[in-house]
Amino acid sequence: MQIIQSIQNRIYEIRGERVILDFDLAQLYEVETKALNQAVKRNLKRFPEDFMFRLTLSEWQSIRSQSVTASESTSMRSQIVTASQNKRNTNVTPYAFTEQGVAMLSGVLNSEKAINMNIAIMRAFVEVRKVLATEGDFKEQLKEIKERLGEHDGQLNQIYDALENLLDEKAAQRKWNDRERIGFKK
Repeated sequence: MQIIQSIQNRIYEIRGERVILDFDLAQLYEVETKALNQAVKRNLKRFPEDFMFRLTLSEWQSIRSQSVTASESTSMRSQIVTASQNKRNTNVTPYAFTEQGVAMLSGVLNSEKAINMNIAIMRAFVEVRKVLATEGDFKEQLKEIKERLGEHDGQLNQIYDALENLLDEKAAQRKWNDRERIGFKK
């Protein structure tokens, strides 16, 4: 479970896709980033744009700033980011692999470690999807509660109006009973 949590910490959302960056994958597969990217380039037909894409400079800077901020709270993440950024050519942005791209990597990287890590990565993506689905359910439930409260507000207002009318009638009736009587007195 700890490995899945570690993998989930490396999943970013970029361009509406959940992705893992090449240097994070290389570290998980225990290969150099350069070796991973060379294996991908030898099999480029397996990696269309929706499986893998290169980050723009602004996307890369945004992720780096997020990683530095996150690293202040988690020392292990800071070591990972610092180590991987120190080795990386800062003029070249990393590749981002979608879930399908990571699955395709299993056919490109065929070591025992790569296969086992690929299974763990797929499980991490599934866990992220479950969390997001649960979050969607919560949003739907909150929306229903909000609608019900809106209906109840209207009903409560009607009750308050009815109570107010009853109190006004009681006040008017009290005034009638308390008035000075005229006419025959007994």
